Amino acid sequence: MDPRNAVVRLCAEGMAAEAEGRGADARTLFARAWDAARDDYEACVAAHYLARHQPTPEESLRWNRTCLDLADRVGDERVRPFYPSLHGSLGRAHLELGEPDAARRHFEAAAGHLDGLPPGGYADWLRLRIAEGLRATAPGPGAPDPLAPLLERLAARADLASLALLLPPYLTDLGRPEDRERLTGALRMLHAERRLPDSDQAVLAGVIGARG
Repeated sequence: MDPRNAVVRLCAEGMAAEAEGRGADARTLFARAWDAARDDYEACVAAHYLARHQPTPEESLRWNRTCLDLADRVGDERVRPFYPSLHGSLGRAHLELGEPDAARRHFEAAAGHLDGLPPGGYADWLRLRIAEGLRATAPGPGAPDPLAPLLERLAARADLASLALLLPPYLTDLGRPEDRERLTGALRMLHAERRLPDSDQAVLAGVIGARG
């Protein structure tokens, strides 16, 4: 985004206010950006930020839908990076409104657009939030997670090395084959070190065998 653009500049000032804990000032700046927008792209940028400062899930949903409509009208590379966050925000709003099916559709769409983001901390954080949304909206009760008790034991022992290996692929699993293989690879590496208690090694072996 062009920092010389008036709408972008107002949104940047709003983000700075937000970071300083001045929520009311941030919302005012984002509203000014919306009023200053001259085309669909600028309106999309403003709506993207304004949606973050709404008092209710209903209003958040409305502004995010507005932003999605504007992004679709723009339809070029400028808005491509907006889609993961935008669909994630729509998913969270639907989830807060007790609409898990609609929420899941947006979390799945968000996951499908993650490749539009450059690698880095923001993409990693957004992937984590999308994975959380997918877990929260998984259909049916699901089977017990065989890894959860092991992770709890590793945390209780402050085994940071093991947690550093397992948690990133575990918490950011979007359900794709490559995600499954990434976690399976981490489990195999930890198992190969043979430094955990025998009972935990057995759990690892069982989980790896079940994953194929």
